[in-house]
Amino acid sequence: MESLTDQQVLAHSTAKHVHHTWAKTFQCRPELYIKPQTLEEIQNIVRLAHKRRRRLVVVGCGHSPSDLTCSSSWMVNLDDYNRVIKVDKARKTLLVQGGIRLRKLNSEANKEGLTMRNLGSIDEQSIVGAIATGTHGSSLKHGLLSESVRSLQIVLANGQAVRCSKEQSAELFKAALISLGALGIIVEVEFEMIDAGKIEWEQELVSLNHVLTTWENTLWTQKEYTRVWWMPYMKRAIVWSAEKTDKTLRPPQESWYGGSVGFHTYHNLLWLSNYAPWILPWVEWFVFGMQYGFSTGNKTSAVEDLRTGLLMNCLYSQFVNEWALPLSKGPEAITRLSAWINGEPGAGGIPFSSKGLYVHCPIEVRVSDTSETRCRPYLDNTVHDGPTLYLNATLYRPYLQDPPCWKRYYEAFEWLMQEMGAKPHYAKNFSYTSSEYLSEKLGEGLTQWLKVRHDADPDGMFLGEWHRRTLGLGTADIKYRLQEREVSRQKASDGGKLWVGEVTASAGPAAEAFGDVKPLNVRTRSESPGASSSASSFDMMHGAEAEKSILYNGSEYDDDEEGVRFHGNPRTRMTGTAVFDKM
Repeated sequence: MESLTDQQVLAHSTAKHVHHTWAKTFQCRPELYIKPQTLEEIQNIVRLAHKRRRRLVVVGCGHSPSDLTCSSSWMVNLDDYNRVIKVDKARKTLLVQGGIRLRKLNSEANKEGLTMRNLGSIDEQSIVGAIATGTHGSSLKHGLLSESVRSLQIVLANGQAVRCSKEQSAELFKAALISLGALGIIVEVEFEMIDAGKIEWEQELVSLNHVLTTWENTLWTQKEYTRVWWMPYMKRAIVWSAEKTDKTLRPPQESWYGGSVGFHTYHNLLWLSNYAPWILPWVEWFVFGMQYGFSTGNKTSAVEDLRTGLLMNCLYSQFVNEWALPLSKGPEAITRLSAWINGEPGAGGIPFSSKGLYVHCPIEVRVSDTSETRCRPYLDNTVHDGPTLYLNATLYRPYLQDPPCWKRYYEAFEWLMQEMGAKPHYAKNFSYTSSEYLSEKLGEGLTQWLKVRHDADPDGMFLGEWHRRTLGLGTADIKYRLQEREVSRQKASDGGKLWVGEVTASAGPAAEAFGDVKPLNVRTRSESPGASSSASSFDMMHGAEAEKSILYNGSEYDDDEEGVRFHGNPRTRMTGTAVFDKM
């Protein structure tokens, strides 16, 4: 007979969900997909998952194109746990539930005259997903998004809700600021804002030589926000920069090519290049010439609200491979990669042939500075004693087809990044990097994170194959009963990979726990019995206990169509500025 707790979990769950990343690089079929609406539900899910010996993975919009969120076990989505709890205008903070998307967070803050101080390229992620993987923008005056987090509440593997901050349970806080989903379920975030305002942005087509010669003086410091899109075959770049302003809102100048025409033209040319890759240098010249002009010096500008002005269109399904290294090493890294891509003598010292290999553009170049971070996450992958450069080698998947160059390109790119001592972005597609390399580069920070993680989740309820492969979890002396292991990857009908896993200590079919709820018939799932306790050293930390929250009486929020322009879609009309105005 099912208990009341079992029924509460079942109330907002399904056994027929197919999860996939936004780019559709991976998909999986969780045994149970659960969308809780209260803190009590979340705690009951955790307790029942432990009772039934199931792994838990928390998912949001799926913008990480890797298998980080793949699971054949139980999947928790917090989209229905997404309200603003409290606004503190004096401290300029919002206390929000963990499932809130950045767009809603910014929209609600804007009603109070506040906004986020920094953003990445999109605002579709949940607040928890954004901070869990080290999301950043592009400014030497800002660091990671997690710098604005003042406190967190997290449900640990024993079902207990613990609040932490720099002052309270500091070790747990520093581990949770980049948690990789492996500590527990973050259910509340207190986030610090700034006064709402506008930015004036300008972008200019320049030579790559201009970028390199201004690198150490004005390129990154002239304005508060700066990012560069490098076109490797033309050896040019688009420099986008922005500063806060009080000027009247002004949209960018419209272009007949800047809407659906440009969007679909580039998409189809990329698809054609999968069969004739040698056309990619011409595609780069044509597509970006049509949008930005064929001569250097062309400029466009606009004045937008800060909360939308920092966003850009991600265009199409894609692989992304981004690494962090000292800003001072940027000219060397770009020069060497440029030489290799263009097949120049010496090829930048990269020991892989680039003959017959053609890549997509642009290569994204961004920066941050975390040297004065108030509370550094244990897994912070940035440079600690100076500015950080991020190089992102993007490869599109036109109509969900993998480009033929991706394996050799990424193997060479990752070799160069490792040779220069760089560290990968956790949410991206790095494929040729060992856990030993990451352990060496993360050093004591990883050691501390692993200790806190083990104390918080000794049975590995929140661990999957990605954690084993990337961080070495579950491969050494310590084995985790509930850690999920990958058993196969199969080709999916949409061109990605169908991921299948199993939990070592599986208690058998979910039907034993849920009556007529039928799990997927995965033949490789282990039927071996097992039992374990979930005692945690955080059990009585600071007398922590589940807290009931009074919801902030803000307005109801529904997604509107404006958001899709930053989410891989063109405007509905044929012309406009929505696609390439901010690549």
